[in-house]
Amino acid sequence: MEIRRATLQDLDRMLEIYDYARAFMRSTGNPTQWSGGYPSRELLLADIEEGVSFVAEEGGVIHGTFMFYNGKDGIYDVIEDGAWLNDEPYAVIHRIAGDGQIKGLLSMAVEYGSQFSDNLRMDTHRDNRVMQHTLEKNGFVRCGIIHLENGDPRIAYHRIEA
Repeated sequence: MEIRRATLQDLDRMLEIYDYARAFMRSTGNPTQWSGGYPSRELLLADIEEGVSFVAEEGGVIHGTFMFYNGKDGIYDVIEDGAWLNDEPYAVIHRIAGDGQIKGLLSMAVEYGSQFSDNLRMDTHRDNRVMQHTLEKNGFVRCGIIHLENGDPRIAYHRIEA
């Protein structure tokens, strides 16, 4: 599996993957995360243009996608009911989704991100039990609650590379 930057030519496949991910989340007890067509085509276009959108590809087929940004994310400035593991510079992984055809996409994204930062932060919806389990399996520690720009709460996770 190869991780590479997403291109405009990947956009339709990425949108298919997010459609699959939304259906999967609904089927596993997480009916409200990514509602309303999130992430939008416009958001994904902006991520691609900024160079922060990535795809996992094997044999010319894209099986997963995520956003990786090596830098501060304002939604992590305030954390409630806990604390980050440290205050060192960090990178974030957002909007990770797969097509259900491969296993270990989060591990691949973490491995990719760890090339750039020893500190990785992520967050997920309280109903996304599958992601919570997968984050913890990949060495992330639950640190507290953050709030998205629209005010929605998310469980905050932090991983420090040993």
